[in-house]
Amino acid sequence: MFIYNTGILFYRILIAFAALFSKKAKLWVDGRKNLFDRLEEKFGETNETYIWVHCASLGEFEQGRPLIEKLKSLDASHKILLTFFSPSGYEIRKHYEMADFICYLPLDTAANAKRFIAICKPKMAFIIKYEFWYHHLSALKAANIPIYSVSSVFRENQLFFKSHGTFSRHILKLIDGFFVQNAASANLLTSIGIASEIVGDTRFDRVNAITQSKKDLPLIKRFKKDNKLFVIGSSWNADIEVLMPSINDFYLNKSQIGNIKIIIAPHEITHQTIKKIQEMLQRPSILYSQLENKDMSLYDVLIIDNVGMLSSIYAYANFAYIGGAFGKGLHNILEAATFGMPIFFGSNYSKFPEAIDLVTQGGAFSINSTKEFDTIFKQIASDEMYANQCKEITKSYVEANVGATEKILKYLNFI
Repeated sequence: MFIYNTGILFYRILIAFAALFSKKAKLWVDGRKNLFDRLEEKFGETNETYIWVHCASLGEFEQGRPLIEKLKSLDASHKILLTFFSPSGYEIRKHYEMADFICYLPLDTAANAKRFIAICKPKMAFIIKYEFWYHHLSALKAANIPIYSVSSVFRENQLFFKSHGTFSRHILKLIDGFFVQNAASANLLTSIGIASEIVGDTRFDRVNAITQSKKDLPLIKRFKKDNKLFVIGSSWNADIEVLMPSINDFYLNKSQIGNIKIIIAPHEITHQTIKKIQEMLQRPSILYSQLENKDMSLYDVLIIDNVGMLSSIYAYANFAYIGGAFGKGLHNILEAATFGMPIFFGSNYSKFPEAIDLVTQGGAFSINSTKEFDTIFKQIASDEMYANQCKEITKSYVEANVGATEKILKYLNFI
C-alpha cells in the first residue's frame, strides 16, 4: 500500500511538471481543476441515481459505448456518469450525448475516491477493460456498490498472476463480476480464485452498429470513383515510413494490381504530421478539407485532416492498413473488418486477440517490412478470388462475435 500510494504521489508531481511542456499533460491537470465543485453542483441536490461507466481512454470508450447505448435504449431514464482517465478520450468524447455527465476521474487517492463516491453515489459501476484503481474500487466496495469489469482481457505475464502480485490480486478481488473476452482470460482468473463470465468483446457490437448507421460520404465516393481504395487508418510515422515506398510505387504496378486510390488518416492530426506525409509522397495529394469543388481525378492520395470520419470511410475501402503496431500497439482493426476486406498491420499485435484470430484465419496480415507488405499486397490485389476470401473471413468474424453487450445485461437482469 505504501508503494502504491507513493507511486500515485510521484505521478501527480511528474504530470504537474510535464504540464509545463506537454499539451496532453496540461489537459490532464486542467481538466481536474475544480472537479469536485462541478460534481457537487451536478449531484449535490439530485435524488437521481446514476450508473457509472469508467474508460481509460478512447479505445475503452468504444467498448463501453454499446453498453451505455443499450442501457439507454432499454430505459431512457437510466442516468449515465461517464469518466475518463486520459485526455485523448475525454477531449474527443466530452460532448457525447448519451451520457448525462462526463468528467475526468479524480487521481486515485483515498481522500479523492471517498469524496467522489460520496458525491456521485452511483448504483453500480462498470470498469471497461482495464483501469483497476485501488482507492476508487475500495470506496465503491465500502459503500456496497456493485462493481463489474467489462470486456476485460488478461495475459499470463501480468502482475496479477505473479508470485509477488499479492496486492494486485487483492485489487481484482474487490470487483464483483468479470465479463471477459476469452477463455484464456477466464482461466487465468480461475487460477487466482476469481470467477468470470466469458461474453466476448463489446467492440464487436459497436462496429456492427457502425455498419447499420454508417455515414454517406459523397466526397469519398467521388474520390474513389471506379478505382480500388486502400485506406491507411490511425497511422503513425513508423507506419508511414514502412508503407510509403509501396504507396509511391503503386502506379508502376497498375497492370498487376489495378488503379488504386489511397486515403491516409493519421492518428495525430497536426500540421507537422500532415506536412511530413506530403513531403514523403511522390504522388499528388490533397487534404479532405480542401476537397470541395476540386477535380478529384488529379489526386491519388487523400489525407483526412479531421476526427470522426474514419469508421465510415472503411465502408468504401477494398483494403485497409491499421496503424500502431510498429509502436505501442495496434489500433482498432474491427472498424475495418466489419465491412469485410483484407487488413494489414505491423508486428506488435500480440495483446490483441482479434488480430491474432484474423491472422490465424487468413483475413489479416502482419508485416515487418516494406518488402513483406509489397509482396503480400500484390498477391491479394492481383487475385480477386483471394481478396474476396479475405473479405469474407473478416466480415464473418465480426458477425460471429456480436452479442457481448446483450449477454452482460441479461446476466445482470436488465433484459
